Parts: sequence; structure tokens; C-alpha cells
Amino acid sequence: MSDLHGKKKALGRGLSALLDGSDSEGAPKEISSEYISGSVSRVRTDQIEANPFQPRNYFQESELAELAMSIQQHGIIQPITLRKIGHDKYQLISGERRLKACKIAGLNEVPAYVRLANDEQMLEMALVENIQRQDLNPLEIAISFQRLLEECKIKQEELSQKVGKDRSTVSNYIRLLKLPTEVQVAVRDNLITMGHARAIINVDDEKNQLLLLQKILEKKLSVRQVEEAVRNLVVGNSLKSVRIQSPIPEKFENARTALKTKLQSKVEIKVNPKGSGTISIPFHTDEDFDRIIAKLNS
Repeated sequence: MSDLHGKKKALGRGLSALLDGSDSEGAPKEISSEYISGSVSRVRTDQIEANPFQPRNYFQESELAELAMSIQQHGIIQPITLRKIGHDKYQLISGERRLKACKIAGLNEVPAYVRLANDEQMLEMALVENIQRQDLNPLEIAISFQRLLEECKIKQEELSQKVGKDRSTVSNYIRLLKLPTEVQVAVRDNLITMGHARAIINVDDEKNQLLLLQKILEKKLSVRQVEEAVRNLVVGNSLKSVRIQSPIPEKFENARTALKTKLQSKVEIKVNPKGSGTISIPFHTDEDFDRIIAKLNS
């Protein structure tokens, strides 16, 4: 890989300039002479090598198999993006999931956009294009943001503009990388959500962070429940002493929602492990009480 620090000039031109194919800086002359801006080529899969800057490193086999089946039936709809690095030799910029599925489907050729890019440009293109996709998990996005900041020397304000997200959102993703490895793996494997992880970040002690993760997985806690547990920790309670109420069964939650809608009032349902429980409907005035009773009798 070439020296990233020596190519800041090309980076400053932005993603749109890189994608229009108007600049061949960093590309061999024989590549530049053959390049046609905006064209889609058919490229043999055995001529494509992996992207060393790929932000994704985990692909579910079942999803790849489903995509391969779709490709067999309908073909590949969205071309992958490559850069040409020599005669009949290409390097993947984006579309590794589609390329893997094509190989599983038995395709020998794939449609591709061919771009010109040096190493630093390719890193930026690969990361930004992948961030825009919907199938990256929060941890992969966080790692991509961090690489753009560190390896491409992009400032957070410029980064937020490139990826179409405000600075606070970018910061929240990057903060995920400060979590313990066990929590990061849970995010990567979709065992917890971004909301869960953001709540855990607000816990200073790593031991409590891991204990909170354990409670989330064991009790299937909602983000709201985790936030409440974190608030208890902030005021000085130990996590072991914080009582976290488990979610009530679905039929009770559905009944609570229906009552709340009908009565236009707050409704709480508590159920113990034996199946008994209480329904609470607070009222604030005599008139409010009469209104609730009238709706119950209607």
C-alpha cells in the first residue's frame, strides 16, 4: 500500500470528483488510456482480487446463500465497483457481498463500474460507499468512520458531510469503539442494538458494563429498561441492587396498549412469575375518575 500521508491533495477533491473518472492520478498509464467514464464492463471473477480496505469482515453464510439464489434467478442488478490495477487485473472497491454471492451462484463474469483511484482514494471510496449501504451493522460503521478520520486524515465535520450524517451521530458511532470487546461483539452479532450500546457507554466502570450486557442478554431488556438501570448507577446504586423489571408477556402488553388507547390514560400492568398481577389506572381529579369509569362502562 502506498504512503497515505503523501496524497492529501487527491483526497481533498471529494468523493463526487473521484467517481466521475476525470482524474487518473495514481493510476498506471495503460489503465488511464483504456478507461471510459461511467461505463459498465463485464469482468471475469477470477480477475478480481479482494479489497484490502474492505470495512466488512463478517458475512452471514445464510444471507450469502439467499443472495446467490436471487442472482441465479434474476441476475446481478447493481454492478460492483472496481479499480483496474494492471492488464486484466482488478481490485474490488465495493460490492464484496455481491461478488461472493456471484461466485456461489457459479457466475464467471460480473457487471462492474471501473474507476481510477490511488490507494488513499480507494480507501475513502470503499469506506464511504459501504457506509451508505443499509446492511452494515453499527460496529462496522464505527470502524469505517474511525478509519476515515485516522487513515484519510478527514476531520469530523468533513466526514459528517461525506456520509450525510450529523456530527453527533458520527460521534456516537465512534464511541462504540471505546466499549469492551464483549459488548462490541454483541453489537456486531446483532445481539444488542445501537440504543443498548449507547446506554452502556454511559457506565464508567467496565465491570458494570459487562454485567449490564449480561442482564440485557439474559432478561432481553429493552433500551428503555437499560437506560433506567444506567440512571440508577449514575446516582450511586450498584448494578446488583438495581431491580430491573422483566418485560411482561406479549398478551398483557397488547392489553395494556388497548386499554391505554381506549381510556386515553396511563395504564400499568404488573405480572408475577405465578401469573397473578395488578392493573393500575391513575386519575388526577374527580372529573378524570368519572371520565375513566364512563369509558370502562361504554
